[in-house]
Amino acid sequence: MRLSHSLLATLTLSAALVGCPDAKDASTASVSSGGGGDQASAFSIDSMNGGGKMTLQTGKVMVVDFWATWCEPCKKSFPKLQELYTKYKASGLEIAAISEDDEKGGIVDFAKTYGAKFPVGWDGDKSIAKKWQPKSMPSTFIVDRKGVVRFTHTGYHDGEEAEIEKEIKSLL
Repeated sequence: MRLSHSLLATLTLSAALVGCPDAKDASTASVSSGGGGDQASAFSIDSMNGGGKMTLQTGKVMVVDFWATWCEPCKKSFPKLQELYTKYKASGLEIAAISEDDEKGGIVDFAKTYGAKFPVGWDGDKSIAKKWQPKSMPSTFIVDRKGVVRFTHTGYHDGEEAEIEKEIKSLL
């Protein structure tokens, strides 16, 4: 099947608008895909809310969440991620929430306001984002114990935490 250039451009633009893209769109649409299969890129970043260094940890199931303080869906996803963190931390779940804000002011307050007790850090030079290439805010990567990205969520919508929980449980 051949797509016209205008239809292809429309589909490409539509895909780019899922979540909160750089234009700071507050859409709450989400796309989730199973699979992945790529080795996750290592990172090391300071936690801004008292958690020390955040790193990719083999032997743990990790949720690596790219977010921003201006992202409306992030305000909804943080409390849900905290619930999952509380429920599964003892089973080997870790969360690393990496802010893509241009400035670090407001990151700690955002985490407090939206109930995040999991580590949050700031990717000030965007070096981690360059490796992981989040498509929008939030972009949530679920990584297995061997460091392989198994699931990816772009954006966030109400109720998506049930799917994320199912994916986490499948890896624990």
